Formats: sequence, structure tokens, C-alpha cells
Amino acid sequence: MKLISEEARKKLLNAGYRIVGSHSTIKICHWTKEVLNKRRFCYKRWYGIKSHRCVQMTPSLICNFSCLHCWRFHGIIPFKELEKWNEPNEIIDGCIKSQRELLSGFGGNPNTPREIFEEAMNPKHFAISLDGEPTLYPQLSQLIGEIKKRNMTAFLVTNGSMPERLEKLEEEPTNLYISVYGPNKEIFEKVSVPLIPNAWERLNKSLELVKSFSCTTVIRLTLIREVNLKDPEEYGKLVLKTEPKFIEVKSFFHVGEAQKRLPRSAMLEMKDIKEFAEKLSHYTSYEIKEEDEASRVILLSR
Repeated sequence: MKLISEEARKKLLNAGYRIVGSHSTIKICHWTKEVLNKRRFCYKRWYGIKSHRCVQMTPSLICNFSCLHCWRFHGIIPFKELEKWNEPNEIIDGCIKSQRELLSGFGGNPNTPREIFEEAMNPKHFAISLDGEPTLYPQLSQLIGEIKKRNMTAFLVTNGSMPERLEKLEEEPTNLYISVYGPNKEIFEKVSVPLIPNAWERLNKSLELVKSFSCTTVIRLTLIREVNLKDPEEYGKLVLKTEPKFIEVKSFFHVGEAQKRLPRSAMLEMKDIKEFAEKLSHYTSYEIKEEDEASRVILLSR
């Protein structure tokens, strides 16, 4: 199947992506390179993840949102249901192969210890989050199962628009992230720009399902100055309904395609994030546990 136009393919390749099959892709994360060059790890170390052993990928370049703050390319594959999807093992094998090809040059980098390089060439983690909406991939449960069979961990990051897919997961991810873009329907729709009806209601159904998961659960608030940096009490109500193990309060980043839609001033400083996290703590009894200034994120838990 040829789902991606030549123009879109060139755009992806020029941005450092590698296309896997007909609807999946990977890209080497900034923090993977930071470990290989400088031994600096990303905030996912909070969950035991080593950045240089992480495959940043998506099984679905298709997305049902067109988020205001998204740094990725919108509409690489137009939003639709595909008739045929690639098999999970094909996607996993293709991602690992592409990851190794993209990292091969670090083998001759004097700043990269051989041991670190060899670890990077043998990934132990899949971050199912790079682009699109991964829960649109109908074989998501099997994909997670195959990743875990290979003794790797899997973080699933979703916009919460497909509660039916979450409900039918036979294999849970290691971490389940649900991104929340607003404290109420009006702000949520302004930020997420959904391409589907009832997106707010579908998100809330997904949030209600969180308590049924035994894996580590995380609600991520991606905040934008003068857009959704407001109503911490209302965010708190969503958190209390969901009862996740962790909350991440994070700034949007003025990078990639987001630069076309938002000014740099909309990106939060660490003091803004901390102030909001403290208010959220007041309304939820979740406490601030960790901070990472480089990624402008604060972690809260009970």
C-alpha cells in the first residue's frame, strides 16, 4: 500500500523520520542522542527508562486530532480507517532495523563509549507515541504483547479518543499515558481540534477506564500560556475521577510545526509549571515528587 504521498515522504525523511511499512514510523529521540553524546537522560528515567535504549515510534501516522500545540506534521495520512494494516511483528522488526541504521554512525563517535553504543543497538523499550494516534491501530494489543514477549517495555501515549480500543486491550502496556488538553469541553476542543464527534465525551470515557488498569497509569497535562493554563480545580476533578498513579504537568514546546501556530511566549517557564502543579496538588492531594527543567515537566503522585 502506498498511503504516503511523495511530498509527505520527503518531508518525513528530511525531518529525520524513517517510514516502516505503510503507516508506521520511527525517529531517533533527542534524548537518545544526548545519552550517546553526553550521557544526559530524559525525565522518563523516573520510570526506569534508559533513553539510549528507547525506540520512539508510532504504529499509526493517522491522527483524529489536529492539536494546536503539536510539533508533528498534521495529515501525513488523511484521517480514515484503513482496509489493511501491517502486522505487529513487521512493525517491530522494521522499527528496530531502522533504529539501528539511524544510530550506526555513533559506532565511530569518539564521544560514545562502546558499551553505550552496543546497548543502544539493542533497544529495551518502545515509546508508542511519536506521531498520529496509536490507538487507531486495530492490532495494538498484539503489538504491545509482542514487544513484551521480546523482554522490552512499552509506554502507550494516547489522546483518549478511542476508549473502545483501551477497553479491549488484552495486553496492558508498561505505562499508560492519557493526554488531557483542557479542563472542560470548550478549552479541550480549542486545543485538540478534534476531527471526530464527541471527542470530549470519548476522552472522559477513557479516563473512567484508567482505574481498571493494573499497569502504571499517567495523566499528562500539556499546558499552553493563555490557552489552557487555567482552572486547576477543574483539572483536579478530572484527576480525582481518573485516579492515575502519576500526573505529569508539562509545558508545550515551541518546536517543529507548533511554531507555525503558537508564539514562543506561549511556552511556560519552570516557575509557571511549578505554580500550577502546586495548585493542582491542593485540589487533588497528589504531591510534587520530581522536576525536570530541561523537559519543563513536574511529576506528582499520591
